[in-house]
Amino acid sequence: MDKLRILYVSSEINPFLQTTDVADYVRKLPQAMQERGAEIRILVPRFGLINERKNRLHEVVRLSGINITVGDEEKPLIIKVASIPNAKLQVYFIDNEDYFHRKSVFFDKKNNFYDDNDERAIFFCKGVLETVKKLGWAPDIVHCNDWMTALIPMYLKTTYRNDPMFKDTKSVFTVYNNAFSYKFDADLLNKAKAMDVSDEALAHLRTADFEGFIKLGCAYADAVVKVDEDYSEELNQLLDESPKRVDLVDEDENLSEAYYNLYNGLVN
Repeated sequence: MDKLRILYVSSEINPFLQTTDVADYVRKLPQAMQERGAEIRILVPRFGLINERKNRLHEVVRLSGINITVGDEEKPLIIKVASIPNAKLQVYFIDNEDYFHRKSVFFDKKNNFYDDNDERAIFFCKGVLETVKKLGWAPDIVHCNDWMTALIPMYLKTTYRNDPMFKDTKSVFTVYNNAFSYKFDADLLNKAKAMDVSDEALAHLRTADFEGFIKLGCAYADAVVKVDEDYSEELNQLLDESPKRVDLVDEDENLSEAYYNLYNGLVN
């Protein structure tokens, strides 16, 4: 049997950046899967808090240079890469000067949520899929972590559904308790548009808030996962109402086995 190919997509990963539990989770799981024989790729944004020199990031020129459309604008995509120390894992970083060169992640120094975080998420999600195409590496599973990655399952089922690189790809969406209260502008749907993406496909985003992103990810992913039971009442209710079965994978369980079985169940 061919090696299982798993793409992990996340807003952060240890040791490069940690602001929430996502970073630890996305550090442990790919290595556990690699030890079970899977082939792994990891993509995260190159937020300005990541020190390029200290972490030995360098640009991958052959992958850089694509323009990504966000609404009516096109932004250049730069791809960088670094290795996780003491692990045979490489991390690819999605970079763009306008979106990711700030010395903070989602909030400014006064704790204000950036009003273009929606654009940053859209750029990141589109950039991930275009980068994988350029790599020429067809993933069996795309495992999306947290709200910033929520558009990817939808793009896989619309824009990329007939693409040879993704035609058999299944997606997993893990939801974390990282809610924000900000509401984006009404033009969010226009920004998120892509080829073969209708207004109806983006219907969940009409609320232009955290819940909209989570509902969209849940609607299009092939599997939805919670990482613990300690979620807000609102988030638990949202997941209870999800049309998909929501699996709870507790940190105390054997993460490796639970996910290995989940991935193989989806692929087979």
